[in-house]
Amino acid sequence: MSTGLILIVAILVIGGVIATVGDRIGTKVGKARLSLFNLRPRRTATLITILTGIVVAASTLGILFATSGPLRTGVFELGTIQRKLRWARADLKGAKSQLETAQAQKKRTEAELNRAKAQEIAAQKQLTNTQKQIATIGGSLKSAIAERNRAMSDRVAIQRTLEQNRSQLQQNRSQLATISEQVLQFRSNISQLQAERSRVVAVAEEEINAKNAVINEREGRLKQLEAQQDLLVQEIGKLDREAEGLRRGNVAIQRGQVLSSAVVRILDPRSTQTAIDQLLREANRAATQLVRPGTKPQGQIIQITQAEVDQLIKQVSNGQDYVVRISAAANYLTGENLVQVFAEAARNQVVFREDDLIAATSLNPATLSEVQIQQRINLLVTAAGFRARRLGILTDTVQIGDGRVQDLLAFIEKLQGYNETIELRTIATETTFTAGPLKVNLVAVQNGKELLRSQ
Repeated sequence: MSTGLILIVAILVIGGVIATVGDRIGTKVGKARLSLFNLRPRRTATLITILTGIVVAASTLGILFATSGPLRTGVFELGTIQRKLRWARADLKGAKSQLETAQAQKKRTEAELNRAKAQEIAAQKQLTNTQKQIATIGGSLKSAIAERNRAMSDRVAIQRTLEQNRSQLQQNRSQLATISEQVLQFRSNISQLQAERSRVVAVAEEEINAKNAVINEREGRLKQLEAQQDLLVQEIGKLDREAEGLRRGNVAIQRGQVLSSAVVRILDPRSTQTAIDQLLREANRAATQLVRPGTKPQGQIIQITQAEVDQLIKQVSNGQDYVVRISAAANYLTGENLVQVFAEAARNQVVFREDDLIAATSLNPATLSEVQIQQRINLLVTAAGFRARRLGILTDTVQIGDGRVQDLLAFIEKLQGYNETIELRTIATETTFTAGPLKVNLVAVQNGKELLRSQ
């Protein structure tokens, strides 16, 4: 039987004995009706019972503590044991971490050891190669020593040659000093020549600029004259064609003569055909009056292909402003029955804005007669009309001011009061569109300042 079982049996026996004794004592005390501490007998008996229980418990604990060392340790040193247990667990955890670190370090060390072994093997091979190279270098060293001895002998010869070169260098330096003085003298002469050249170039540039200005002015004048010449050639050609028609008979309609025109904007494509038909009717009426003067229009005398009409309808149906003209395709005499026409449409856009310069010319009123001034003005207006047509204006007429001859004569009379060369310009009096007409004012300008303007 183990010590633990003996201890348990002893505790049970002692507890039973003490309980029996306590009960007997309590019974006797109760019967004797004893009193302790001035208590009633009943309470005294209860107190005796309590004390007996205390004795039982105390004797039990005393026996346990006296006979069991582990029990004493567990009761009185439990907190200390638990703290030590926690410390031990923490130390165990740290030891495990250190063990893992040590293992990782071991692996790294083993890897480094392997690399070191590989390096050692490579170093051994390199050492073997180096020893072979040293043996080769030893042979080369002997050759180098022999070469050095030969070089020493050559050095003596070179030193002698060097002494000769130094003396030659001294001579060259003296010659260089002389040449430097000559170079300075040459540079001084060059500076003087450059200054003289700059002065001459400046004078020449001034003369060239003046001549260029004259050339530019003459070129501008030449361009104006060429434009006027082109215009006159066109006018002469036009007169020749008219003369040929006159020789053949009475020319009622000339080639390119506009029979009807209008500015149209088609917002509804369905109305395009109506607008074109109206222009064709007006052209038919005008042609009838020209080739059959004094008669009423009876039927259609103008001819135009349906393809041209379809193309015209397609062109003007995009909702923008167009100038549409119906013109004669050839010269027609009085009494003819058919007139071939063609249609053309152009965007009615701005060509000139108010005060835009159209054409210009130079003249000196003091050296010209009134008739000559009128001729120069006519040429200027003709040039303005030519430029306007070239830029897209469809009308041939150019109106000066309000179109009154008295205003033009008054302008010419005032112009004759100036006795210096002035610039005569034609400028637009208002915004001019492709449909025209072109209205201009005559402006006399001198040095950029306006002197006179027509009304």
